[in-house]
Amino acid sequence: MAALRRKFGEDYHVVNTNRGASFPSAPVKKKRQRFVDKNGRCNVQHGNLGGETSRYLSDLFTTLVDLKWRWNLLIFILTYTIAWLVMASMWWIIAYIRGDLNHGHDASYTPCVANVYNFPSAFLFFIETEATIGYGYRYITEKCPEGIILFLFQSLLGSIVDAFLIGCMFIKMSQPKKRAETLMFSQDAVISQRDGKLCLMFRVGNLRNSHMVSAQIRCKLIKSRQTPEGEFLPLDQCELDVGFGTGADQLFLVSPLTICHEINPKSPFFELSQRSLMNEQFEIVVILEGIVETTGMTCQARTSYTEDEVLWGHRFLPVMSLEEGFFRVDYSQFHSTFEVPTPPYSVKEYEEKSSLLSPLDTPNRERVFSMDCLEAGEDGAHPGSASCKLPSKLQKMSSSGREDLQRKVLRLSSQPPEKASSTGDLPLKLQRLGSSPGQADGEARFHLKALKVGFQPMAMSTGDLHQRSLPPTPAAIPTHPHGPPHTPGGRPEDNLPPKLRKMNADR
Repeated sequence: MAALRRKFGEDYHVVNTNRGASFPSAPVKKKRQRFVDKNGRCNVQHGNLGGETSRYLSDLFTTLVDLKWRWNLLIFILTYTIAWLVMASMWWIIAYIRGDLNHGHDASYTPCVANVYNFPSAFLFFIETEATIGYGYRYITEKCPEGIILFLFQSLLGSIVDAFLIGCMFIKMSQPKKRAETLMFSQDAVISQRDGKLCLMFRVGNLRNSHMVSAQIRCKLIKSRQTPEGEFLPLDQCELDVGFGTGADQLFLVSPLTICHEINPKSPFFELSQRSLMNEQFEIVVILEGIVETTGMTCQARTSYTEDEVLWGHRFLPVMSLEEGFFRVDYSQFHSTFEVPTPPYSVKEYEEKSSLLSPLDTPNRERVFSMDCLEAGEDGAHPGSASCKLPSKLQKMSSSGREDLQRKVLRLSSQPPEKASSTGDLPLKLQRLGSSPGQADGEARFHLKALKVGFQPMAMSTGDLHQRSLPPTPAAIPTHPHGPPHTPGGRPEDNLPPKLRKMNADR
């Protein structure tokens, strides 16, 4: 016990899952009828066949092979005994009709069969002929044609009976059903995490040194359910994936293997939790198929696990150890498990909890950034803070812009065909194009170069945003009757790039 705790930690406790042990604290659960026993026998009986019995007689050879050994031996003995008695009686009848019984010890009389003068002698003659013993004391003479015909019939019938019964017994003895006795399944199945995923696991092992060629394992879930149309299915069979896509169901069964079924949205145990396991009623049937290496015949081993044989939060103890020059398997720990930390909720509940992300991590959202970040930058906020991550050129806008322009919200939607990005993430090249120092309100205009967002060109200046947000002012702008206005310091439009001047002229 101390060695196991040093290996697996102090929090792990070995649990003996032997059903023979008594646990007084555990509630006694009523034994439920199983569909498949632990030894693989199916608890199904066919009744009320009616005229279907003739189908079994038409396939008499398979029927005899499927019978139990006691019935096979009884049929074998009775068939030979009856056949011997019938054929011996026919030889005795021929001797009786010809009158050979009255001249049994007459040397001058030629009988049909020499030295046959009663029923025991006729029976011995038949046995000597059938078994080809041939002592030479009793033999057929040439003056008995009916004896020759009976001898031919006896030889043909005896060959057919020998082939049928001996072949049946040979097939019965060579059946690979007993090979399944050396294929071992764990007494319980466990549910725990493996590689970060909740899995249903059980163990299988081969007790013989001879391998199972092309071994393949399958799992069926037997559970009653009701369809949406109201039909009740008492023993509905559902397939459990044990690695069909990855090839994990093809086993190299040299040492004990742990078979794993991943519980995912496609699994019937997707909503199974530790609490709901106590109220469920199901049965997991495990089928292991393979070719016996020595005989080349297909072998099938079966077992089943009910809901009370599935242990939540357990793991199997390792049974492999490295010795000097070989690996050793300790089958005394084959059925033993130990407890491991396992979430008590189902995979569905876990995914629902994981889907509740924070607003910053929610996909397909709209990112809203305020120009207040500019004020925070002026008041001494850290430039690298999470609340204000704007380019340095965009932060300079706060030094010359108006307060209402600073609080203007720039909202970029993530709906298609636009591309969701924040102000700090847009590939904009801001250039301070010019200002009008002579104006009383100190208005500054910043023009953004044309860019494309989601295949649509966008060209807008912050001055346009300012004009939309403010009501029109009645201040008059001096004009010239014959030309554009002239200022002593020059026009602001003269400082614009050629492309923007052309855009303003077109507008």
